[in-house]
Amino acid sequence: MNNDATSWHSPAAQPRQGGPEVMVQRSRCISICVFTFCLLLFAGRAAAQKEDWFRTGTGLGVEKPRVAVADFAPRADNAKSHSQLFTQVVRDDLQFSGILDLVSPSFYPTQAPTVPSELHNLDWTTPQINANLVAFGNLTEASSEVVISAWAYDVRSPSTQSVVGKVYRGTPTDAQVRKFAHQFADEIISRLSGGSPGIASTQIAFVSSRTGTKEIWVMDYDGANQHPLTSLHTISLTPRWSPDATRIAFTCFEAGPTRVVSPQICMYSVDANKVVSFPRFRGSNSAPAWSPDGAQIMFSSSMGGNPELYVADANGGRPKRITFYNAASTSPAWNPKTGQSVVFVSDRGGIPKLYMMNADGTNTNELALPDKGYLIDPAWSPNGQMVAFSWRRPDGNFDIYIMEPTSRDIRQITRDSGKNERPSWAPDGRHIVFESTRNGQRQIWTMLADGSQAHQLTMNGHNESPNWSTK
Repeated sequence: MNNDATSWHSPAAQPRQGGPEVMVQRSRCISICVFTFCLLLFAGRAAAQKEDWFRTGTGLGVEKPRVAVADFAPRADNAKSHSQLFTQVVRDDLQFSGILDLVSPSFYPTQAPTVPSELHNLDWTTPQINANLVAFGNLTEASSEVVISAWAYDVRSPSTQSVVGKVYRGTPTDAQVRKFAHQFADEIISRLSGGSPGIASTQIAFVSSRTGTKEIWVMDYDGANQHPLTSLHTISLTPRWSPDATRIAFTCFEAGPTRVVSPQICMYSVDANKVVSFPRFRGSNSAPAWSPDGAQIMFSSSMGGNPELYVADANGGRPKRITFYNAASTSPAWNPKTGQSVVFVSDRGGIPKLYMMNADGTNTNELALPDKGYLIDPAWSPNGQMVAFSWRRPDGNFDIYIMEPTSRDIRQITRDSGKNERPSWAPDGRHIVFESTRNGQRQIWTMLADGSQAHQLTMNGHNESPNWSTK
């Protein structure tokens, strides 16, 4: 403490009470306090405004309704297993939705409803439960069919009409019951989010080497039902779903006319359940990206000498070069909302950085960030407002960040827990799938877009390059 501060706090040195010096000092003190308060208020408002772009863009960080899911009742003993499976899958889907709070079953009433006439609203609005919505129902099962009756009611509303009321009929298999549970959860999420679709019925394509070579695999959004799509017995990379989710474009390595292996663009048809023909180009061709209308594919190619970005028809016809620079350009990502802009990676500045351009290759600008390092793997959010990417800063590992391109505001999503790369958005804009080495091996994980609720989806082998289906 300096001498002035000492004399100010020393009783012997204080002026007389009410003197002019005291008034001046009080005035200064009040001014400093007011100024400090204003600074804090402004900083708080600025911080809140700075976060608004993220909350608005993801739909996270708002007040959440409370939802209870009662145990779905088996009508006979043979339906017990599937009733438990249906209940658990619905709860898991809702829990991971990011838009609601799931009430713990430990607080539920002893007698759970199985049909609407058994629902007593007051039982679910006690202080402990405090639910807004209650889901319930029952299962009937025979050797050839399972029938699931499912409802969701707003227990705060005087209306006797259900928010959701569905009857599902299908083969009595675990896979079919899981599918029905996903559909029911998506119905609830859609109603609670103002019509925005849920993601429980979506799929994730990825690359796995668990069969000996890197092949394209697919799984349900929650990691269930993992199985290979390709068996090319070579190297397959970077799968990308078409906007209608009927095709997957990917990078494949195969022998050309001279037996020289080079990367090419390959195409898998979900409807035909096989790899279908796609033109082969000279040089190396990789990193496909779909236009939002599914009519075009952009990819990196060295057919003209240097790895540049080209755009072609969805069937591979009429390839056209759109970048011209003495450096490599790759990893294009088309804005899914506008279709007018593309983010991509280029090392034209010496190291890989993010750039944005018009879809025809004009008006290219660097998306500069306030630090050095490698920037790769750009992915647009479904609403076209944000870009997720991997960034290895000079003092850390690869982590995932989200940027608002106009303001260049950024938010770090993962934090130095292994290498975190290849982000891909779910169609709801609230979830991200990515690859991570946080547990040692490279595996596929999902999380909410704010980095919370991380779930490991793959456990076996080496798994990478996930891409979330559009529907």
